[in-house]
Amino acid sequence: MATMEQKDSTNAKRISVVIPVYRSEACLERLAEQIREAFAASQRPYEVILVNDGSPDGSWLKIREIAARDPRFRGINLRRNFGQDNAIMAGLKEADGQIVVIMDDDLQHDPRDAEALIRQVEEGFDVCYARFHHKKQAWWKNAGSWLNDRLANIVVGKPKGLYLSPFKALAGDVVRELVQYDGPFPYVDGLLFRVTSHVTQVAIEHHERHAGEGNFTLRRSVSVWLRVATLFSLVPLRLATVLGFSFAAIGLLLALFFFIKKFFSPDDPMGFAAIIVAVLVLGGVQLACLGIMGEYLGRVFLHLNKRPQYVVKDRTPGRT
Repeated sequence: MATMEQKDSTNAKRISVVIPVYRSEACLERLAEQIREAFAASQRPYEVILVNDGSPDGSWLKIREIAARDPRFRGINLRRNFGQDNAIMAGLKEADGQIVVIMDDDLQHDPRDAEALIRQVEEGFDVCYARFHHKKQAWWKNAGSWLNDRLANIVVGKPKGLYLSPFKALAGDVVRELVQYDGPFPYVDGLLFRVTSHVTQVAIEHHERHAGEGNFTLRRSVSVWLRVATLFSLVPLRLATVLGFSFAAIGLLLALFFFIKKFFSPDDPMGFAAIIVAVLVLGGVQLACLGIMGEYLGRVFLHLNKRPQYVVKDRTPGRT
C-alpha cells in the first residue's frame, strides 16, 4: 500500500498557484502556511508565484522572506500597481505547472479547497471555478458581482448559472494560449472564454478576510465593468446606435405632434419645460454615446502605442 501511495504522489501533476498581492503584508505568512498544509495533505508537487502589484505596504519584503525560506515560493515585484488581472497575467507567464490555480491573497479562498478544483481539471475540464453560496463581503460588492455576472452572460458568452470566481483552476495548455494576449487591459475570465467553453464549477465556502480591509473599491468595480463591456463585444456600440435611432424617432414624433397641435390651436404657447426636457435628454444620450465610443478609441490608442501589460521590477532568485 505504501508503494502504491508513493507512486501516485510521484505521478501527480505539478501545480502552479498564482496569487496577485496588494496590501496583504499581514496575510502572507498565514497564507503560505495554509498552502504548505494543503499540498502536504494532497502530496502534490507545487510552486507558488506571488505577484506584488505595486503594493505600498511591506508585502514585497514579506514575499522575499517567504521565498528565501521555501524555494517552492517565488515572487515577482511589479514597478507599479497595474491591476489584478495584469498581475495575474504576469504570474501565468511564469507558471510552468500542468494545472494552474489562481486565488486571492486574503485567505477568503481556502487553499485546501483548491484540491476540489484541481480534480475537475484532471477529469478533463479546461477550467473549474469555485462557486460561493454566500460571499462574506459588503452588500455593494455582491451587487457589483451580480451586475458583472449578468453583463458577462451577454458580452463574454458565459453560460448562465456559472459564477466567474477569482478562485479557479486552469489546465496548463489553456494557460499557454491565454498568455498569448499582450494587450494592456487583460480580463482573464473573458480571455478564458475565447479559448475554451469546457468549463465547470464546484461549490465551496467563502471565508472572512484574514486581516486588513478589501481593496476592491467601487471605482475598481466600475473599471472592471467597462473593461468587460468594451474589450469583448460590440454590444455597447450597438446599444448606442439603438438609443440614437430610438430618440431620433421619438423626436420626429414629438415634432409631428407639436406641429399638429399648433395647427389646430395656434394661440397655445409652446412649452418651455418640454424644450428643456428634450434638450437635456437628447444631450445626455449624445454624451453617453460619445463616451462609449471614446472608451473603444482610447483602448485602441493605448494598445497601438504599446502600453505595457505590466513591468517587472524585481524577482526572487531561483526557480523550482
